[in-house]
Amino acid sequence: MKIAMVGSGYVGLVSGACFADFGHEVVCIDKDETKIQRLLHGMMPIYEPGLAELVESNVAARRLSFTTDLAEGIAGAQAIFIAVGTPSRRGDGHADLSYVYAVAQEVGEHLSNDAVIVTKSTVPVGTGDEVERILRECNPGHRFSVVSNPEFLREGAAIGDFKRPDRIVIGAEDDFGRSVMREVYRPLFLNESPILFVSRRSSELTKYAANAFLAVKITFINEMADLCEKVGGNVQDVARGIGLDNRIGSKFLHAGPGYGGSCFPKDTLALLKTAEDYDSPVRIVEAVVKVNDARKRAMGRKVVDALGGAEEARGKRVAMLGLTFKPNTDDMRDSPSIAIAQTLADAGVTVAAYDPEGMEQAQPLMPQVDMKQDPYAAIEGADAIVLVTEWDAFRALDLGRIKAIAKAPVLVDLRNVYKPEHLREAGFTYLSVGRGTSGKDNAASGEPAAETVPA
Repeated sequence: MKIAMVGSGYVGLVSGACFADFGHEVVCIDKDETKIQRLLHGMMPIYEPGLAELVESNVAARRLSFTTDLAEGIAGAQAIFIAVGTPSRRGDGHADLSYVYAVAQEVGEHLSNDAVIVTKSTVPVGTGDEVERILRECNPGHRFSVVSNPEFLREGAAIGDFKRPDRIVIGAEDDFGRSVMREVYRPLFLNESPILFVSRRSSELTKYAANAFLAVKITFINEMADLCEKVGGNVQDVARGIGLDNRIGSKFLHAGPGYGGSCFPKDTLALLKTAEDYDSPVRIVEAVVKVNDARKRAMGRKVVDALGGAEEARGKRVAMLGLTFKPNTDDMRDSPSIAIAQTLADAGVTVAAYDPEGMEQAQPLMPQVDMKQDPYAAIEGADAIVLVTEWDAFRALDLGRIKAIAKAPVLVDLRNVYKPEHLREAGFTYLSVGRGTSGKDNAASGEPAAETVPA
C-alpha cells in the first residue's frame, strides 16, 4: 500500500519510518525544504533512539522517500496521514488547527484518487468534521473517508511503542475507512495488537483523555511526595504500595519536578478549552495544570533552600544536570528545567548545565545558562548540583571526582536516582523528592531528605 505522511516532525517521521518497515511504500512530505534536504542526506531533525538506522534501512530498500511536493507525494496514495503540529494557540490555550486545515485544503485540491485521509495529529473533538467539510468543498469528485488515528508514542521509546502498541485506536464513520485502516495496520495483526474501532469523535477525545489521565497520575504522586516530606514517609514505598494494585498500576508514579514535553502541557490545556466550550468543566484537570505549573518553580526554590535560602543563595553557582523534559530525547518543550533555571536566575544564582542531547535546543530558551561539554565541567566550582533529567549518564557519576571539583558536595536529586545512604557515606548533603525527614518510615528506610556527613 502507498501511504503519504504529511508532516515530517516527530510523529510523522517515526510513523512513516515504521510503516515503511512494515513493507508499505511511504512518502514523507514537509514544506520545510531544509528539513527534507537533511533527511535526504540521512540527517535526523530530532533525536530518537534507533530512528536514524530505521530511516536509513528503509530509504535503502526504496520503501521510504521524502519530498516537499504534496501533489506528487499524495498521488496514488490510499492512505494520507495528516501529522502536522497542533501547538497551543497563543493567547487562549486552544489547539492551533491552522496547519491541519491548511493540509486538508491542499490535499483536497490535489487528490486524484479514492483515499482515506487520516488525522494523526492530536486534535480536539470535532476537528475531523471540519476536515471532511474542507475536503468535500474542495474535491467532491472522489470517494474519501476522514479517519482519526491518534498516536500514543513515548519520546525515547517511540519505535517500540509503534511496533508493539498497547492498542490502536481508529475513529471511522464508514466501511471504506475501516477497511483501508485494517490494511494499513495488517502487519500488527501478527503481534495481536488490539485495534479498537470507535466513532471519529470518540477517537479524538480518547487521545486527550489518555494524556490528561497520565498527567493526573504524575501530579498526584508529586503531591504525595510533598506530603511524605512533611510526615516522614517515603514516596517510592508509597508508589510501590499503590502501584501493585492492578486497578492503579505502577506506571507514571515516579515523583519528580513535574511533567513537560510536547504532549501533556498542550493537551491538558486543549482539553480544558474543549470542556469550557461545551460547558462541561473538568475540574480535576484544571487542578492538575495549576499544580504542575507551580511545582516547577517550587523545585527551583528547593535548590535555593539547599544553598542556604534566598539571602545566602545570591551569587552562588549551581550545576544543572539534564535539561530535556525526559531522557532519550532532545525535546525541551515545557521542560521543568526552564522554570527551574529561571527561578535560580531570579534568586541571583548562576547556572552551568550539561545535557547529552538537549543543549542545542535549550540554549535559546535559557540564554542565561552556561552550557558545558560534560557533567564534570558543569559541576566544577558549583555550590550545589541539581539532577533534573534522569539520563543514564548521570546514574553512576564519580562521587569522589565531584567532591574534588565542586565547591560544596550538595546534590539535589529531583528524580530520586541515588540512594541516600550512598550519598551520605560519600560525604554529601543530599536532598531528594518525597523521602521524608521524620517519623517511622524514615527510621526504617534511613532516608533523611538532607543530611551532611563528614567525609
